[in-house]
Amino acid sequence: MSSRIRNTIRELRAARSMTQQDLADLIFVTRQTVVAIEGDKYSPSLEVAFRIAEVFGVPLEQVFQYDPPRLRRR
Repeated sequence: MSSRIRNTIRELRAARSMTQQDLADLIFVTRQTVVAIEGDKYSPSLEVAFRIAEVFGVPLEQVFQYDPPRLRRR
């Protein structure tokens, strides 16, 4: 099952000419962790998610979007 949480980290980085390593250094994780988060392979802790938003100066909701499952009615 694919992740229901999407992110705009790649776009935010590109707009600032920031490498994955640059971001990793600023949020105190490895470059591999940034790769996994960008690729929707890993969901960061809440603390790391807030750090990412802070680095880009945007609200958390602009970095991460949740696509909830559709509820079926009986």
